[in-house]
Amino acid sequence: MSGSVFYDAAGLDRVAINLFYGWGYNFYRQENQLRADDLLIREKAGFLLGQSRAMLEAGQSAYRRGHLPPPSRAHPLPPPEAIEAARALEELSNAVGALEGTIRALPVPENDRMTQRYRQEAGTLSLLAACDQRLIGLAEALRATLDGRDHDWMLANRATIREALRLIQGQVRERQALLK
Repeated sequence: MSGSVFYDAAGLDRVAINLFYGWGYNFYRQENQLRADDLLIREKAGFLLGQSRAMLEAGQSAYRRGHLPPPSRAHPLPPPEAIEAARALEELSNAVGALEGTIRALPVPENDRMTQRYRQEAGTLSLLAACDQRLIGLAEALRATLDGRDHDWMLANRATIREALRLIQGQVRERQALLK
């Protein structure tokens, strides 16, 4: 039994490594770890933006309940300023959702021989990780800013929220530029 191929640890390691290289993948390489980290980081950024969107939607819902009463004979239409404010919250929520989708769909460099030959894959992935780190910081700052805030605060600070979204979008564009 001890002479069996199943007990030859060094031989099994050689076979496994050859298979990994043959498949174009070796999970012990730094590039693959960075690629997996990039996917994880973007998922977490999407999660944080999803929480921000949920807070904005909760604020919008509370605003609509409080400021857009059901129509009556005396007031068949709600006040235009209330409709405008509800739409502003809806637009912010939609913008966060669109940004979340964009971040989740961002590409990473392919794991192929052409990429490895003509592009410094580890260097590019390290730059992406640094870019994603700033992206996570911005997404968390937005989430923390919105946490526990009511619709009145959100409406009063629309410009701040839009500026945060512009900064996140700028970070996304910077990340996209690294892969061109």
